[in-house]
Amino acid sequence: MANADTERKIFSSFERYEEFSKAQTALLQMDLTKEPSKDEQVEDHTLYQKLVNTLDEYQEQSYLLDPYLEKLVTPVVERLRSHAKEFLSDRSHRGSDFRMWRLSMLLYSYTKCRGYKTIIRFFPHEVADLWTVLGYLDAENGCAQNPEQWALRYVLLLWLSLVCMLPFHLSQFDETENGHTARVIEHTTKRYLSNAGLEREGAAIVLSHYYMRCDTSQQFVEFFEWSKETIPGNTSLFTTIGILHVLCEVLKSGPLKLVRSQLPDFMALTNALDARETLMNNTLIRKFKTKLISRVGLRLLPGRVGVLRVKARFLTDGGYSQQFHVEQEEDIDVPEEVEAVLDQLFAALQDKDTLVRWSAAKGVARIAERLPTDLAGQVLETVLGHFAIHSVTAASLYDVPAIAEATWHGACLACAEMTRRGIVPPERLEGLVGWLSKALYFDLRKGAHSVGSNVRDASAYGLWALARSQEISSLAPLASDLARHLVTVSLYDREVQIRRAASAGFQEFVGRTSLFPHGIDVLRKTDFYAVGIRRNSFLLAAPQVAEHIEYRPYLLDHLLNVTLRHWDISMRRLGAQSLRRICLTDISMLGPEAIQKCVKLLQANDNSDIHGGLAGLTELTMAYEEILSGEMLESKKREIWKYLSHIPDSTLLGPRNEIVTTAACDLMTQTITSQEIKLGAKSSVPNWSKIVEYGLKHQNRAVQESATATIGSMSKLTDCSNMVVYFSVTSLSDIFEFTLIKELTQGTHSQRILGCLLGVIDYDTYPTCLPQSIRALLEGVNRLSGPFKRNVEARQACFEAMPIVLRNTVAHLSYHLTVEDISSILDALLDGLNDYSVDERGDVGSWIRIACVNALGNIAETLMARAKHIVHFESYLPPLKYHDCIGGILKQGVERLDNVRQESGRTFTKLLSLSPPDVDNSDRWIIHRSEFLQGLFVTGEETGWNDANWLFPKAVKILDVETYRKPVLLGLITSVGSLTDSTHRPVSASLVSYVRSLPLRTTEPHRYDLLSIANDLLDYANANSAANSVVIPVFQVFNILFDGDAFRLLEEADEGIQFLRRLFSMVSRYPGRIKNIKRLHQSMKVVVHLLSFKGLYKSCVEALPNFLSHQYPNVRSDTAEFLYISLQSMDFVRDTEEAENVLLETEW
Repeated sequence: MANADTERKIFSSFERYEEFSKAQTALLQMDLTKEPSKDEQVEDHTLYQKLVNTLDEYQEQSYLLDPYLEKLVTPVVERLRSHAKEFLSDRSHRGSDFRMWRLSMLLYSYTKCRGYKTIIRFFPHEVADLWTVLGYLDAENGCAQNPEQWALRYVLLLWLSLVCMLPFHLSQFDETENGHTARVIEHTTKRYLSNAGLEREGAAIVLSHYYMRCDTSQQFVEFFEWSKETIPGNTSLFTTIGILHVLCEVLKSGPLKLVRSQLPDFMALTNALDARETLMNNTLIRKFKTKLISRVGLRLLPGRVGVLRVKARFLTDGGYSQQFHVEQEEDIDVPEEVEAVLDQLFAALQDKDTLVRWSAAKGVARIAERLPTDLAGQVLETVLGHFAIHSVTAASLYDVPAIAEATWHGACLACAEMTRRGIVPPERLEGLVGWLSKALYFDLRKGAHSVGSNVRDASAYGLWALARSQEISSLAPLASDLARHLVTVSLYDREVQIRRAASAGFQEFVGRTSLFPHGIDVLRKTDFYAVGIRRNSFLLAAPQVAEHIEYRPYLLDHLLNVTLRHWDISMRRLGAQSLRRICLTDISMLGPEAIQKCVKLLQANDNSDIHGGLAGLTELTMAYEEILSGEMLESKKREIWKYLSHIPDSTLLGPRNEIVTTAACDLMTQTITSQEIKLGAKSSVPNWSKIVEYGLKHQNRAVQESATATIGSMSKLTDCSNMVVYFSVTSLSDIFEFTLIKELTQGTHSQRILGCLLGVIDYDTYPTCLPQSIRALLEGVNRLSGPFKRNVEARQACFEAMPIVLRNTVAHLSYHLTVEDISSILDALLDGLNDYSVDERGDVGSWIRIACVNALGNIAETLMARAKHIVHFESYLPPLKYHDCIGGILKQGVERLDNVRQESGRTFTKLLSLSPPDVDNSDRWIIHRSEFLQGLFVTGEETGWNDANWLFPKAVKILDVETYRKPVLLGLITSVGSLTDSTHRPVSASLVSYVRSLPLRTTEPHRYDLLSIANDLLDYANANSAANSVVIPVFQVFNILFDGDAFRLLEEADEGIQFLRRLFSMVSRYPGRIKNIKRLHQSMKVVVHLLSFKGLYKSCVEALPNFLSHQYPNVRSDTAEFLYISLQSMDFVRDTEEAENVLLETEW
């Protein structure tokens, strides 16, 4: 899970009702009897999808639709009803399957969103509707018979379930023989009972309502007899599920006289199910079996509650008051069968599936609610015993086996349900709260993940129920512990739903009992929204709650004993950060104890515990840095530093212990001191240099970066130049006996870290090795002859290091770096913008280009911000080179890759808003025509440069800025050659529109004209005539402009005709020698397009046979096809019929 949990939008009302209603009205206006055209299908689908997407948005808050449901559902049902009547009166009006599918799916979407029980209340239920729905459902040629129309059948069955409850004897609807209507209902519905889809659920609802009628009770006896014969036999899984569903519904709501005589047979039926192992492997079978036996138990007991707790809340002068009293229970005889029912439910509480456990928990609670007090207490005792099944031999919760998850979850659910019903007596509260509190922390690692989130959720539910059902006096002794447990879980649980569940439990106690310390204040800090995002919960809410001394020890204890040992590394990191923030409230008191507990974790065998301890120590060191200074801080750092020696070398330097190595380097970064560096091998951690060396050469990027950060901390304390540059070192010979630059350029995995390493060194304090580092970075980015010419990641790291080095030295720039150094860096970055390296991963050169774009922006920003302090600023950042950088960034901003465009656009808009440098003639560093460009791109819109449809209509207008015209034109050419349609289409359309708006010639100083852009394109292609990667996109641009009729004005000028002849000369030159198929295709298309220009018609006709007779068959066929289409579409003022016939009839 990410560090920040994603949040769903929370609605307060059905805000989109008007929009939704209009869309539904438009959809219902369709003619159901007419097959739609393709355009109508698209329109219908768009409206339907809009409605469904809206309902999906409100799925978790569907109750907000309740005030509008009648207005929304009734028109849809009436549309279905009117169509059904029309069809039954005239069978030729069958209806469109496509549109009936949309109508029925809309109704199904309502039931999915709000539940069928709510939606069917708005279905019509007049007497005439019985035969309407039966006739339409059973019609041979009706849409309901289409196998794909499952939603229509489901909706019709739901409608029938409502209509068949009409309070009239069904014989009154018989038109022929007696009982005909009842048999039709049963026969029509029963055939769907074995379906795999929702039709089975709809059929079960219909049959249950049907059998509960007074005039069809005999049919239920027959159905039950059929069920007893069917289930033990070799019946299908789906039929069994359907039968059990019907029986459960009848047992739930049917008349007692209907089911009482059959209760023993129901128990026998469940035993028959147990005998069929294949059926019992299905979750739904076990769920319905659990429901069946629990409802049998309920029917065996009297309906009156044995112990009825009456709870009243009323206002007093002091606030809310609660009153409980117990009514006198009646003496009842509990049938022996109830014990057998409870035994099966207790076993179901341990089922592997949540559905079954949830049904069993509700069944246990409902039965216990009807039992006498002593028997209900025994039921509760048995449920609590489930917690101890796997805990007898466990020393702690971490020693409980993962298989206990199901048992604990079932027990928590049962306890919650019994608590909610007021069955738990006060004397049992202590034991119940004890187990539920333990369950709040049930989180067991199982492989690469953990189990137990459902247990924690159910436990929070149980504690929430306590606040609603128990007297305040009974809860008072337990309130303090409950408050601390709930607050801890609401702040530090991994899952957002658990944090919110615990917060809800805390809120319920605060609102109903007022027993929790600082309840209102803590609740404000841990409400639904505050704990919704994990990072906010750990780093903002938890330190605020820790201000209250009553909660602080528990939060710290949980962090040190649970969170820092968590299986999820992100939890350990956040836990360490939260530990630092809490300890800052009283570092002198809390720090030493926290350090000692973290040190104990370093001696564990589990790498997760060691990592948590190291992360905790690192964050505690950062906390001391905020409070202490001078010798006290250095003493504390040395104290924490020595604890690193508690971890054996085999763990720190193990091949699979990268998280420990990373954490160790992070700790050294924070705790290293100049004294420990001077001590070398005599340091309290003698192997620390080996750890750093190992980390720098590690294959894992995170380990390398942590080791690099350690070197960066060292460079602030001592001169690292000898360590970085020379073989023979003096002051650090006992620490590092290798040359980093040479060593790191030799290993494939260590190469990529050299740039990062050279970037973090503090050259401003110790600048001795700066020239060598600059030279190493410049050599590293040389993709032709440099040491990293085959390692893209290493070159990327070197480029990223350049602006960091400049930022570290800019305070004394003239002293540290020469003008030539900065010029070389800028030249290297500009060259990096032309890195289009490709390997099996794709355009990996884009990583380099993004790094260069960001580096150029950061360097320009750094230098201009310090301009007045830099001697000879103009030499360090010449205006011409600065504008070259802007042009390079803009070129990347209009190229084909979305992520490159986005980064380039972000950098460009940042530079566009920069203030000019504080030097003379500062306007030379202002981006040319900045106001025009700001009007284009600084609009405040959320859309970014990665959106081609937004960008390119604006980007082509940059061509009017002469300074940046050439690089932008080259970038647009690259985008035209993109294989991605989402980029190719917008840039092509924008370029055509722009070129068509250009005059043939212009006298305006900044205005582009048609002749200039045409000649620029052709000159670029001629200059790179051997590079297909350049020529093909340019030819594509020409063809797009020809297709858009953007070059028609060229005929009006001699220069235009001269350009067209030059273009023809290039595309028709030696086609037989060209081997690239794409270049041949684009050249051929240009020649065909030039046919429409009078002055080139003859030359093109003479050149086309070279393509029509080419050695490649697909070139010949494509030429013939494109020429034929062009001859038909172009107006040549000549008869081309004979040529068209030849093109069409020849086998090219």
